[in-house]
Amino acid sequence: MFIFATLVLAFVVVVQWRASARESSANLDYPPQGRVIDVDGTPVHVLIAGSGPDLVLLHGASGNVRDWTYDFTDRVSKRYRVIMLDRPGLGWTGRLPGKTGPWNTSAETPMEQAALLQKAAAIVGIDRPIVVGHSFGGAVAMAWALNQPEDTGAVVMLAGVSNPWPGDLGWTYTVTGSALGGGVIVPLASAFVPKSYVDSSVESIFQPQAAPEGYAEHVGATLVLRRESMRANAQQVNFLRPHIVKMSKRYEGLSLPLEILHGDADTIVPISVHSEPLSKQVKGANLTVLKGVGHMPHHADPDAVEDAIDRAAARAGLRKSP
Repeated sequence: MFIFATLVLAFVVVVQWRASARESSANLDYPPQGRVIDVDGTPVHVLIAGSGPDLVLLHGASGNVRDWTYDFTDRVSKRYRVIMLDRPGLGWTGRLPGKTGPWNTSAETPMEQAALLQKAAAIVGIDRPIVVGHSFGGAVAMAWALNQPEDTGAVVMLAGVSNPWPGDLGWTYTVTGSALGGGVIVPLASAFVPKSYVDSSVESIFQPQAAPEGYAEHVGATLVLRRESMRANAQQVNFLRPHIVKMSKRYEGLSLPLEILHGDADTIVPISVHSEPLSKQVKGANLTVLKGVGHMPHHADPDAVEDAIDRAAARAGLRKSP
């Protein structure tokens, strides 16, 4: 029994040591690209580029601001002041108080995430922004508008989560989002998941398109393998649905310009479940269906995304009509 306990303890030590070493490597390889500001004790990573009307970009699950800086920021920073924000627990933004720890299962809701990021945006002097949300970031973009409808210029949804879905999201989120998974499985995954698995996961997100050359290296995919980031990502996704149910009942009260882009080949966030219903819930919403495009429209069809942002800006009176 003593030998068994010693072996278990040794294994735990090795797992935690290896996870810490990989986290340190990821942190060194992918430092903050922007400024980390304090928001009521929570660090928030903000990256700003360009000038013009304020344009907020919110990344999806497992992501960070580097998703936008691969090439999309260069496209829009010539005519917008682009404010990119890491969501709580991801990239270089910390988690909210009471949400940390290996056995925690309390996730940041979309409304809580939006409130935190809106405080960060206020610190950098934002004014009636166009808020762009991709995937999970779409839920936060809608929460942003619900939180501050009068102070939000427009919303642009890119394959965004907006409505309740049938069924569950798969066993990986269920397990890693649980207390036991967060305390036991997450450190194991952080320590031993191979780079080949990370690369194949990135490729799967882009299907049926291929990931752009060098994308996985640029975005710092290993940042999400850090233990706290992995837990944050899993918990936020795993416990998202009840909050989406509540939020979706309030969409009809919104009157701001809403541009929705969604690929009809997206199997991760299906257009029929999310964007098609949303286009009917908000008066004046404009839905653009991207034929043959998967879950990453800002990479697969960036011209269409730029056009949608320009339309939103014009509808909000922030720019002349394109």
